[in-house]
Amino acid sequence: MDMKTRHPTLGSLLRALRSRNGWTLKEMSQRTNIPVSTLSKVEHDRLTLTYDKLLQLSQRLNIRMSELFADPTGVAEPAVTARRSIGRIDDAVRVNTKNYDYHYLCPELRKKRMIPVMTLIRAKSVEEFGELVHHSGEEYVYVLEGRIKVHTEFYDPVELNAGESIYIDSNMGHAYVTAAGCEEATVLAVCSSADESLMESLLSLHGEAGEIAAATSRDSRSPSNPPAKVRKR
Repeated sequence: MDMKTRHPTLGSLLRALRSRNGWTLKEMSQRTNIPVSTLSKVEHDRLTLTYDKLLQLSQRLNIRMSELFADPTGVAEPAVTARRSIGRIDDAVRVNTKNYDYHYLCPELRKKRMIPVMTLIRAKSVEEFGELVHHSGEEYVYVLEGRIKVHTEFYDPVELNAGESIYIDSNMGHAYVTAAGCEEATVLAVCSSADESLMESLLSLHGEAGEIAAATSRDSRSPSNPPAKVRKR
């Protein structure tokens, strides 16, 4: 691969989708009910879309949301033995929610068994976070900056500092929030599953209208800490 070749972005993938269907920006705007100015900014990588807009786009165009994050022009892949992707924050697919800002790295690889996500955590309590989330597979979270508090369905909360990490079963209800005294924290999460639609499953957890985050951890039960509700998919 040419070292100067840029990875597909949401904008380039959206532009390719429009081109394949022979639509003008105005026609796509009419089909999706998203303003022409917004679509134009996305195509030129000057604007990202919140989860509710991504969901609206996929529903109006009758395509799976995961198709918005992979180049469909690639040929069918045989058993892969030498795939490679360089993860750069500028090439990441960004999804913003009330609890987190997500950067889905290496979006051009299709049918990934691992999903790397750089995440900025803003939620300061499990009450602010809302219902715990769960999804298929397992996940590993490494704290890059700040301090976090990990809530899980079956364990007491645990605090992690920069340089510390946690590995959990993603089917267990979970939520990541900042620890006391920490305004924001940055983590690198790697979610893994045998389910080839893992990316779509993760995106579905972002919630309606971008108000519910797709987290990567869980909450705990103890006699003094009753279990929080778990949001089911």
